[in-house]
Amino acid sequence: MCLREAASCFVIFLLSVSVVQGADPWGVRCTPTQICAVKGSQVQISCSYWHPSRIDDHDVAVEKTFWFTKVQDGEPVDLRSASEYTGRVKYDCGNQACTLTITDLRDSDSDLYQFRFTTNQPTERFTGSTGVTLSVTGVKALIPKSLSCRRGYCSWSHVECQTSCSPTPSPSYIWYKNGQKTPEKTSDTAYFYSADSISCAVRGHEDFPSAPVCVDGNSCNKVNYINRNICAFKGSSVDISCSYNSHSDPITSKSWFVAEREDVQLHRPQAVDLLKDPEFTARVQVLDPWRGRSTLRIKNLRLSDSAQYRFTFKSQRFEWERSFPGTTLTVTDPDVQVICSPIGPTLTCHSSCLLSGRPSFVWYKNGTEIHGETSPTFRGFLQPENNYSCAYDHHHSSPVYAPKVPLVQLSQPGDILKDSSVSLTCSSDANPPPAYTWYKENQALLNRAAQLVFRSIPLSDSGEYYCTAENELGKTSSKRVLINVKYAPQSSSVSVSPSGEIMEGSSVTLTCSSDANPAANYTWYKENRTLLQGPEGVYRLSSISSGDSGVYSCKSENQYGRINSTSLHLDVQYAPKPPSVSVSPSGEIMEGSSVTLTCSSDANPAANYTWYKENRTLLQGPEGVYRFSSIRSGDSGVYSCKSENQYGRINSTSLHLDVQYAPKPPSVSVSPSGEIMEGSSVTLTCSSDANPAANYTWYKRSGDKQVQPKASGQNFTITDITAEHGGKYQCEAQNTHGRSNTTLHLTVAAGAWKSAVTGTTTALLLVVILLTVFLWIRRNKSFTQQRESGERPEDRAQIPAAAHTRPAEQHHDVHYASVCFTQNRADDLYSNIGRVQPQRGTEEEEEEAEYSAVRFDRATGTRREEEGDDSSAVYSTVTKH
Repeated sequence: MCLREAASCFVIFLLSVSVVQGADPWGVRCTPTQICAVKGSQVQISCSYWHPSRIDDHDVAVEKTFWFTKVQDGEPVDLRSASEYTGRVKYDCGNQACTLTITDLRDSDSDLYQFRFTTNQPTERFTGSTGVTLSVTGVKALIPKSLSCRRGYCSWSHVECQTSCSPTPSPSYIWYKNGQKTPEKTSDTAYFYSADSISCAVRGHEDFPSAPVCVDGNSCNKVNYINRNICAFKGSSVDISCSYNSHSDPITSKSWFVAEREDVQLHRPQAVDLLKDPEFTARVQVLDPWRGRSTLRIKNLRLSDSAQYRFTFKSQRFEWERSFPGTTLTVTDPDVQVICSPIGPTLTCHSSCLLSGRPSFVWYKNGTEIHGETSPTFRGFLQPENNYSCAYDHHHSSPVYAPKVPLVQLSQPGDILKDSSVSLTCSSDANPPPAYTWYKENQALLNRAAQLVFRSIPLSDSGEYYCTAENELGKTSSKRVLINVKYAPQSSSVSVSPSGEIMEGSSVTLTCSSDANPAANYTWYKENRTLLQGPEGVYRLSSISSGDSGVYSCKSENQYGRINSTSLHLDVQYAPKPPSVSVSPSGEIMEGSSVTLTCSSDANPAANYTWYKENRTLLQGPEGVYRFSSIRSGDSGVYSCKSENQYGRINSTSLHLDVQYAPKPPSVSVSPSGEIMEGSSVTLTCSSDANPAANYTWYKRSGDKQVQPKASGQNFTITDITAEHGGKYQCEAQNTHGRSNTTLHLTVAAGAWKSAVTGTTTALLLVVILLTVFLWIRRNKSFTQQRESGERPEDRAQIPAAAHTRPAEQHHDVHYASVCFTQNRADDLYSNIGRVQPQRGTEEEEEEAEYSAVRFDRATGTRREEEGDDSSAVYSTVTKH
């Protein structure tokens, strides 16, 4: 936009030598510096330029480039604003190079052309000093000499094609004889008939040949166009004229045609006479003002009438070739050109048609005539919201105006999917046509075209886009367009809050997030069990429990796809729950078996265990197992365990361990203790350690006979006891696991007198025993002496015999004292002493003998079947005289 330069200063750097890029940070170089071009053709002049990228920490950008030949009031005049170049110049600039194109070259175009560029830095502008010199030349065919041929009707001619300068690049030429191309030569000598005409042209500029010249004299077959180029306004009329001549024969026909129309015909086309062409019939007229002159008049010109028009004629023996170039017609309208200048944009009314005399212009604003504005350049103040136009000779130009608000269109409706092809098109009504700039979130993009194309749109291209349209009269911006790239969930991440250890009872939040468009819906799972579905992706546990521990995951999905997250292990930590205790094996526990006590508690981290028996610590450790390899009855009792970790401790309920076993050997007692007298009452008591408690049975044995139980129960009471109640009593203790017994000898004593006798008898018995021992010792000593003195063996044999021989009558006075040792473990000792009555010498009296017995019975388990088998009984006999 030109307004940026309104306050700029103007500085020209004149260099006396060519600037070589690299030697100076500023420079312009044009090649070639000398150009020769053919009149009526077009020429291109090119220059390159360079500048520093930054000055004083500011980026340097080129804002304007133009060409000039003249300086007015110290400022170069842009060629586009010069009236003599109106409609004939064009700039093509970019990538630090600029090319000037001039069409329909005229002799007046010969000049020195210089290039200039300005930057965004107010004082930084540069002009190339050397420039390019352009020379415009015409083409002329000359015949310096002619010689007569051997035949009188021809001439030998030397023909030259001349130009005022040597066209660039070095030219080659095309020759025409009677309007038809001949072999290419720069100069030629040949036989020519005197009726022929010769013309030449520079190759590449065939439409601009020299005027035909006659080989011999001034009479020959030829056509010469008055103007090679004609410009006319749309809707006006134009006259295209030529002169022609036939050497000798009268002309039989003549016509005008459009040369370009031959290009659409097949083979060798025959041009259509314009008088017979439907497009021209009502609009053309051929005038012959005088002999040898023809004028084609076209009315109500159209833009499509722009073409090259040619003339041809026929005689009886000749036809003018149709390939000879004719007159080129350009149909146009007046045009308003916007020219940037240091003070801002200016408007110039111009046309590619040559304006004769002093033309008068009319200017319009928004279609309304502006009075007082009659010059080709508009001198009023330009307002961007208005449009301006001009008119010349009643021919209106198109209006010029700043860009309207641009419209941005999306190439495809609906959702834009990732990796799809998308384009944005910016369009704005403006004249001159605008330049477009694209922006994303206020950041300018490199794309300067009207269309912004995404061939495989990535996610990063989502955002708001808009464009600006700018020409020399103003700049406008479009509305913003949102590109919302849709895609399936790209990833799914899970997190837990708070992080770190999770305590039972705390509040925990699980969050699932995913990059997706549109936003994903989330589904939470615990071990593949659905917990929650919704758009938030948040699963909350307000008071988390140990049962919430486990593996969690989530699924993210939208209409374009789905994806599963990685697994999240939730480890809820808590103090031990109430422990459970168990015993193995279950059921009855037998003494001697292996028993295991197990304590288990739900805890995280795992608990440590302590076993107790009646508050006495047994074992501590992480296993919670207490083992008895061979349990004893003493291990019975109440057991408990404690489980604890860093978050707390708790005790189990009590476990009662009941060790069962067979009865131990019973112990028996007599009540009352002491001597049992006839007529008294006696209670025998039996007790045994057993689990379960033993059942008791009392037996009385008589010799080898098995006596039926006398009683059951722990106590056995005998009232009004008599001597018949005396004897062996056996107590048997029994439970489900076994039995054990103990034998008791019960002796019943007589009345009081029997007690006195018994006491006396006992004292006498002790004396007798001592005396017997004394005598036995003496006898052994006597025996020893006799053996030493040589007694005979027969004598030794008689002594014991005599000693054991007693009168039969002495048996009535025998008393017995017995000591009995049984195999029973219980060392029960019972002593009964009774009065000894005199011997009556009868067998019945023996039953009244009194016994004093001491018995140690070690039998266990089962009762003896034979009382006579007691080999441990020791009997001692005392004889009273």
